[in-house]
Amino acid sequence: MSTQAETKAKAEALVPKFKFEKLLNQDQAGRRTSLLGTIDSLPALLILERAPFPSSPDYLASVPTTLQTLKNLGANDIYHWYLANSSSQNPSDETADLKINLIHPCTEKHIKKYSKQGVRLVSETPQIYLECVRPYMQAQRDAGRLNWVFNIVEGRTEVEDVIYRTPFDAASLNEEGFLLLPDLNWDRQTLDALHLLGLVERRDIWSLRDLKKKHIPWLNHMKEKFIEATTKVYPSIEADQLKLYVHYQPTYYHFHIHIVHVQLEAGATQATGKAVGLDSIISQLEMMGGGDEAGMDRATMSYTLGEASDLWVEVFEPLKRAGGKASQSQ
Repeated sequence: MSTQAETKAKAEALVPKFKFEKLLNQDQAGRRTSLLGTIDSLPALLILERAPFPSSPDYLASVPTTLQTLKNLGANDIYHWYLANSSSQNPSDETADLKINLIHPCTEKHIKKYSKQGVRLVSETPQIYLECVRPYMQAQRDAGRLNWVFNIVEGRTEVEDVIYRTPFDAASLNEEGFLLLPDLNWDRQTLDALHLLGLVERRDIWSLRDLKKKHIPWLNHMKEKFIEATTKVYPSIEADQLKLYVHYQPTYYHFHIHIVHVQLEAGATQATGKAVGLDSIISQLEMMGGGDEAGMDRATMSYTLGEASDLWVEVFEPLKRAGGKASQSQ
């Protein structure tokens, strides 16, 4: 009978004998790869999956200084993003195994956002939105946290990254005036993980709450143009392989649309309580009663918030303590 050590040794000897024949699939945004091949002339499947990062302080401290290659993909204000190789074996763009985002200098708000924290489900009524959340949005905009967005829409940064742009007339707020570029979280290589960002140039729409029935033609027009531009730039992708959504609450209060490949596995940013499909928003507006000024500010929105977020600490936690009534939080 084989000992446990012998069984382990035999198992470990199999992998180096694998002879690659064909790539079958990549999923989890390219972090898991399924390969077909043979071992000793018999068919074999080899599934490669990236292991979690070690939590050792020594390892984590060494990562930034031991990278074999580092290529900047873009920089805008305090935001920077890169592709890098942590291995010295044939380092190149094709073998890059790290996608790095750098925020420098970061703020306390960034630290809270990326820290592990509890999550709460909140219900934002029209009254809470008007009396509590809208003033919070105004304060965030007044604090100058949209400079990086305005850098893009005004053509001061990331000009070479813009893959589509339409003309804008601020005087008429016409149906044009939006642009399309890669989201900073996409590696710009893995098409099944495609993630683009559609930014509008007009500044009167902060979030989906500002959308009204009168905006339906504009939203449909923008959707059509974004899909058309994406499939033109990436011809291997077809229109029915794309989904468009917006976040509520968004990370920043300037209206934008996420365009992603349907194969991109839904993480927290695409989950219910965070992402709202653009088609669903348009449909909800179409079914609303009232005239052109009827809009999403009339709806009750449920979504998740981290317990360390300013919106939870400053708005919803005090509301909870006050019995959930907006008027009691003032």
